[in-house]
Amino acid sequence: MRILWQSFVDENLNAPYLNKLRSYLSEIASPGTTVDVVGLTPPARDFGRLQEVRCGIAAITNAIQAERDGYDAFVIGHFQEPLLYEARASVGIPVIGLGESTLLWSRQLGRRFALISLDDAFEVIHLEQVDRLNLGDSLVAVTALNLKVEDFSAAFAGDRTAYDNLVNSFRASVAPLVEQGADLLIPAGNLFGLLTAQEKNFTVGHAPVVPCTPIALGWAELAGKLADRNGLLPSQGPSFKRAGKQAIDDFLSSLS
Repeated sequence: MRILWQSFVDENLNAPYLNKLRSYLSEIASPGTTVDVVGLTPPARDFGRLQEVRCGIAAITNAIQAERDGYDAFVIGHFQEPLLYEARASVGIPVIGLGESTLLWSRQLGRRFALISLDDAFEVIHLEQVDRLNLGDSLVAVTALNLKVEDFSAAFAGDRTAYDNLVNSFRASVAPLVEQGADLLIPAGNLFGLLTAQEKNFTVGHAPVVPCTPIALGWAELAGKLADRNGLLPSQGPSFKRAGKQAIDDFLSSLS
């Protein structure tokens, strides 16, 4: 099985993160599964709705190309997963959203959760994600670390002090959320999620910290297997009606 993972960071500016992502995905992938990672230039920055749309358009473009190149599944590796539904309507292979897969799997682990975003600018987008999945009654709160992508570079490059500082800052930020009743703590972004993905029994108080990276990959592998073995794909009815050739051609030509 071949999976293409769409990251929203730049290959050169965020090389330590992408190197870690590639090695980790390769390490945890099932035998016979290959995961390729593609970045984005310019990366996600100046956080807000407009940059989410820009990044979503780039993801759709790469999803279309991934299908043409023979990939079995495509992952939008950005928790906010902009234009996820439009991507699903553009291709005939499974498209997995990092946020959606993590939120849905988390419901197997606990009843109430808190989201810990990278930046306050994403709060309203996370609230909309939760509403779209009908999980509003389970959300305790959304908070943010208010960090930039580059703030993680040293930790991804192996600086243990930088790693410990980020984890300690996270713990301090989320402790009040556990006291408010959160069963689970979900880092709403792959930066902190990947950074701590190899932690064993990572909890704050009684609350597990949910690792989004392996969940999204596992979801993509399962989706690819079901598509191959059972022909099970997203419905092409009203929700994700497949775009026709003309719509695809017009979309791609509008970007040139």
